[in-house]
Amino acid sequence: MRKVTRYPVEGPNALWQLYRTVSPWKGVKNFIFIQISRYTPVLSIKNWIYRHMLGMRVGEHTAFGLMVMVDVFFPEKITIGRNSVIGYNTTILAHEYMIREYRLGEVVIGDEVLIGANTTILPGVTIGDGAVVAAGSVVHKDVAPGTFVGGNPLREIERKTPEGIKP
Repeated sequence: MRKVTRYPVEGPNALWQLYRTVSPWKGVKNFIFIQISRYTPVLSIKNWIYRHMLGMRVGEHTAFGLMVMVDVFFPEKITIGRNSVIGYNTTILAHEYMIREYRLGEVVIGDEVLIGANTTILPGVTIGDGAVVAAGSVVHKDVAPGTFVGGNPLREIERKTPEGIKP
């Protein structure tokens, strides 16, 4: 189960009430810096933008592929460990705006994690150290360390012991 906090709303759907929860200026600033980082091929510049302009926690030597889309409104809720790879066109969300509520949840991606291209990571999930997520997956639940997962719905494909040996 994802770890999200639910906030009920009354009246129009929660997305119409977005700017009651997030400053429009924060949204505009984040959007501009996210678009710059999506197209920047220099990894050190991307990581600088994520850390200093968006407030994300990004570990040393983590690499974001081109076109990665991080959460526009709550990027500060995203933590990625060291030496991880986030594949091309992956989306990492820390919010969900629904009809009668919105939800926020921290996203924690561990050390030495590989996220395949075109993956969507939903709010409130933790992906453990050394995990591998296959391309095109939807991560809607926690992923144990050292586990290879994939698909939609997400399923375990293989798991390794802490020593790196298949059980």
